[in-house]
Amino acid sequence: NAVPPELGTLGLTQEDFASHIASDIGAAALTRALSDRFGVPAVIGRWSRLVVDLNRGDDDPTVVMKLSDGRIVPGNRALDRDGVLDRIARYHAPYHGAVAAKIAEARAQGLVPVLVSMHSFTPVWRGTPRPWHIGILWDRDGRLAQPLMARLKRETDLVIGDNEPYSGALENDCLYRHGTMNGLPHVLI
Repeated sequence: NAVPPELGTLGLTQEDFASHIASDIGAAALTRALSDRFGVPAVIGRWSRLVVDLNRGDDDPTVVMKLSDGRIVPGNRALDRDGVLDRIARYHAPYHGAVAAKIAEARAQGLVPVLVSMHSFTPVWRGTPRPWHIGILWDRDGRLAQPLMARLKRETDLVIGDNEPYSGALENDCLYRHGTMNGLPHVLI
């Protein structure tokens, strides 16, 4: 939930930064645990998703959120296209470059990399409760997502969303860019 010093607080409070609007709560810790468990590299975003959303495509009009869950983000509200492009160049592009480099390293070793992207969603969005405990998002390649959902569904106390509460089939987002376009098994948890 950090913000680069040059952007200040984006006009928000510490309470805002402790909430789901500013970060994928728990995603970094879970990513690190999975990376350690499987002995694989992890690329973790350094800045709040209010600076730029790394899961969205660089052409997505909401790659820099001006409004999140009913809260105006003052530091983003007046950002023009040049400001958005600057954020993409400074924060979004390096992240995706790092993911692409890890994929290239694996392929150079003769490995077929698997893309696992982590995200979070709040159990209540705009006042409406969501029934899912875990959402499994994927695009065109179900090699990873379908067996993962089948395994998770054996846990009878969990409600698993298949491309819920969001779709994993969004052109130019992280899954599409690094998974679909490279023909790699992929999932966004």
